[in-house]
Amino acid sequence: MMENSSVELSVEQRKSIFDENFADIKNRIAKAAVKSGKKPDDILFLAATKTIDVEVINHAISCGLPAVGENKVQEFLSKIDFLSDKAQRHFIGHLQSNKAKDIVGKVSLIHSVHSVKLARVIGDLSVKKGIVTDILLEVNIGNEESKSGFSANEVLDSLIEISKIDGVFVRGLMTIPPICDNLSKNRAYFKEMYNLFLDIQSKKIDNSSMEYLSMGMSNDFEVAIEEGANIVRIGTALFGKRNYNF
Repeated sequence: MMENSSVELSVEQRKSIFDENFADIKNRIAKAAVKSGKKPDDILFLAATKTIDVEVINHAISCGLPAVGENKVQEFLSKIDFLSDKAQRHFIGHLQSNKAKDIVGKVSLIHSVHSVKLARVIGDLSVKKGIVTDILLEVNIGNEESKSGFSANEVLDSLIEISKIDGVFVRGLMTIPPICDNLSKNRAYFKEMYNLFLDIQSKKIDNSSMEYLSMGMSNDFEVAIEEGANIVRIGTALFGKRNYNF
């Protein structure tokens, strides 16, 4: 579904939309997992909660939603004190180095580490806090100038460099493919990502596990799972079109 800035849905309407969609999406995830030779529990269903009210998010968590992910630091900070602690909290949006201090130690996984510099900042902050932060490396699989992330050709060398940084542990890769006019094009990008993921996984690089491949959103999560994703980030299909009030 296309997002529409003119849409204004109430909390109760948003809860109702979630109630209508949650079981169906879980079922679609399960079918895609089985089709790809996985078990449904192998796939982490992460709700992309950008612009979604905390009351709606907590309702979703109470219904069994296992993980939530925010895109913007300011919005995340406005919600964190009110969010249920019964779901994993992830950060899935673009993260500037000077904002990392507001995220480190507050989420279980940062999906969008797009540079060695950012990894170093996260590592330094983590060491000061006495923790290790789990991260995914963002891959710009379509080589789009408008997007950040490592190119497919540089991510291995960058991972080797990042693996030497104290305070971070690389758990896998993340991508947002180019906007495509049909799912077969998305499938090609997802397939390329999975092959890259497997190649890096086979290298068994220290301080990394290549455990997670985060790709697929509301319009293409089934294809992503079929091609190897084990984390999908679903927002609009779960909560409806967004209110842009942040």
